[in-house]
Amino acid sequence: MLRGLDISDMLIIDRLELSFQPGLNVLTGETGAGKSILLDSLGFVLGWRGRADLVRQGAKQGEVSAWFDLAADHPAHAVLREAGLPQGDELILRRINTADGRKTAWVNDRRCSGEVLRQLSDTLVELHGQHDDRGLLNPRGHRIILDEFAGLDGPRSKCRAAWAAKGKAAKALAAAEAAMAAIRDEEEFLRHAVAELDALAPDPGEEATLDARRRMMQGAEKIRSDVVRAHEILGQQGAEAALGDALRWLDGAAEKAEGALEAPMASLSRAMVELDEAMDGIVGAIEGLSFNPAELEDTEERLFAIRALARKHEVLADDLSGFADTLRDKLATLEAGDADLSRLRREMGAAETAYGAAADALTRARCKAATALDKAVTGELAPLKMERAVFKTQITPETPGPDGVDAVAFTVATNPGAPSGPLNRIASGGELSRFLLALKVCLTRGQSGLTMIFDEIDRGVGGATADAVGRRLAALAAGGQVLVVTHSPQVAALGAHHWRVEKHVRAGMTTSTVTALPDPDRVDEIARMLSGDTITEEARGAARALLAG
Repeated sequence: MLRGLDISDMLIIDRLELSFQPGLNVLTGETGAGKSILLDSLGFVLGWRGRADLVRQGAKQGEVSAWFDLAADHPAHAVLREAGLPQGDELILRRINTADGRKTAWVNDRRCSGEVLRQLSDTLVELHGQHDDRGLLNPRGHRIILDEFAGLDGPRSKCRAAWAAKGKAAKALAAAEAAMAAIRDEEEFLRHAVAELDALAPDPGEEATLDARRRMMQGAEKIRSDVVRAHEILGQQGAEAALGDALRWLDGAAEKAEGALEAPMASLSRAMVELDEAMDGIVGAIEGLSFNPAELEDTEERLFAIRALARKHEVLADDLSGFADTLRDKLATLEAGDADLSRLRREMGAAETAYGAAADALTRARCKAATALDKAVTGELAPLKMERAVFKTQITPETPGPDGVDAVAFTVATNPGAPSGPLNRIASGGELSRFLLALKVCLTRGQSGLTMIFDEIDRGVGGATADAVGRRLAALAAGGQVLVVTHSPQVAALGAHHWRVEKHVRAGMTTSTVTALPDPDRVDEIARMLSGDTITEEARGAARALLAG
């Protein structure tokens, strides 16, 4: 609820402090006295986009502060929390506009952006008037208004969840189809490559083994002849025979040598053992160096095939086995892909069905709510002297989205049989004001704590119709706070709090002031509104009658 407004050096206001109350607050005054400046100043501190030249002539800067009472569950707390701003039961907004156009804003003495102010303003104040494109006249918001009127948060949340699930299923299906298409494009290559790799079946490390075997076989002939010659020299016709003869001779002489030959004989025995082991190794080497010339050809053929395949696929020879596994996995994906695609298509179909059901349920609820809203608005139009007018909430199909498949628009026909159309195109100024008021009365039933501003919504009406407008405004204010800029004495008389806006010229400088009117002064102000500049006793009597109700 708006509790106060402090304005300094804005347009023709040098300094102004206002304290507002719950209920119906009315502002009256001559045309051009500055009533719209109050709304411009309030819109400025709330971050609304409006006129740029707000600073009073000759001043360095203009400043506006506004403070609000906030209940514990007020939606402004969520905005403050999201923006990291201080919270409490009071909200203070302050904004400065310098003469060169720079703007600075604070919320609870903490710097903030104009966007944060606008987000807060959406939770704090509703402005309604003949040229208001932020509220009821904006068709883009009619669906939200209808949903709030009917309390459709639950069905709308279900529809949004179904839409999100549908989008997730569609994304998964599209990704799978793209992956399958890419694999199918290389299916022929995959099958040929896997067959080629499987036919060769190279093992990790095999290239190095084959290369070593090849080089060994290439030099084996020369190596083998040298090894055989060494075997002959060390064999039974060479060193082995000589050692055997030496041991026999020494053994025959050992008895007479008094132990002198025991150590040499032991050494020769060990030499014989080592010689036997050496001969065994040499024999093994000779056997290993014996190969079929065709084996060299086979080894080279396999080695070159492995290397060629590695170059072809641009991998290391030792990685060919792992590369074959990768290709086999792709083929397995392709072979299992049809089953996966079928599953994803079924899931997509189920998601579409669920979304369709949620959207249909939301459409039915909206149609039911539209009937109730049309009936309620029609009931409000009769007391406003528009009993022949027709208000209708039109629901038409639109492109599916998270909030369903419905476009919602409030339409009116001012007379039976006349074509209906959007609110702001069909109704005249006075009719539009009454349509908006009737609609707002219906939309706010059961709500409390609202601050609503009506800018000359009673323009173009008078007499009993103006009285009906005033009574509707008073009913709206009963559960919250309403500020009305009005030229209607009938509306002004129903206000719980009354301010008069006046313009003064002193020393060539024009300023605007706002004065709170006690009951005696209200009589003269309402009499002025009835009779003009010359206030007669008859006008005062009529004013007293209006105030008496």
